Amino acid sequence: MRAFLLFALAGLIAQLVDGSLGMAYGVTSTSVLLAAGTAPAIASASVHLAEVGTTLVSGAAHWRFGNVDWRVVGILAVPGAIGAVVGAYVLVNLTEDAEPYMAGILLLLGVYVLLRFSSRAIAKRVVSGPRPGGRFLGPLGLIAGFLDASGGGGWGPVATSSLLASGRLEPRKVVGSVDTSEFVVALAASIGFLLSLAQQDIDYTVVLALMLGGVIAAPFAAYLVRLLPARVLGTGAGGLIVVTNARTLLNGFDVPSGIVTTVLIVLAVLWVGAIVLAVRSARRERALAELAAVGAARS
Repeated sequence: MRAFLLFALAGLIAQLVDGSLGMAYGVTSTSVLLAAGTAPAIASASVHLAEVGTTLVSGAAHWRFGNVDWRVVGILAVPGAIGAVVGAYVLVNLTEDAEPYMAGILLLLGVYVLLRFSSRAIAKRVVSGPRPGGRFLGPLGLIAGFLDASGGGGWGPVATSSLLASGRLEPRKVVGSVDTSEFVVALAASIGFLLSLAQQDIDYTVVLALMLGGVIAAPFAAYLVRLLPARVLGTGAGGLIVVTNARTLLNGFDVPSGIVTTVLIVLAVLWVGAIVLAVRSARRERALAELAAVGAARS
């Protein structure tokens, strides 16, 4: 029961992060499972099975609030599903130990999330140009889907970030459309894993716990942003992913425990520093926004 509650808590936290930022459910959940000693293919399969439920609820919530561009969802989801099936097959059939491979991908994604929210300006993008079409969304979905299944996460960091950078879709519709299309990707990846993992045992108690935590958190994710700025939330999640997977990666290469401890302490200190920086930046941005609002009211 204790393990069930811990995995449910992991799913809840991961979905709060994902629903608020449009990324990191898979990266966060898979990191926790790897740290708990779960085999890479089983970890990714478990997370994607759980995501079938969480993405369905999250997508429905975004649809209710008008955050979904169905044309974008349709074009993005199909190649994403194809990439996910291929990625699942590749991960299951890796001849060498897949744990360092997966931990390395998750570590890089964690560094990206950490840097994006702690040090880069989070500006309100002006939408310009036509909506993204198949030439952009097709390859994007294929790459993001493959990375998501084979690396245990990556759909959100790749798809959300690329669409935001294009400046051709409102940020709220980027997050809503990516979250909604992820249901199709998670379903395809799950089918791929179930077919490829014929003789391996998936712990469905873990799947249920991750799904339950995620489903509970999905409707509240948007409200969380009002309490905790996206900059702070993203920095905290990114640092957690980096520290967790750095430990997994170092242990996978049999690095001496003393060196592992030293590296983790250094990373933890840098993480705390990044959170402090993010909190200060969020306060400064809030103060500037309040001043702008007062100036607009007076004029």
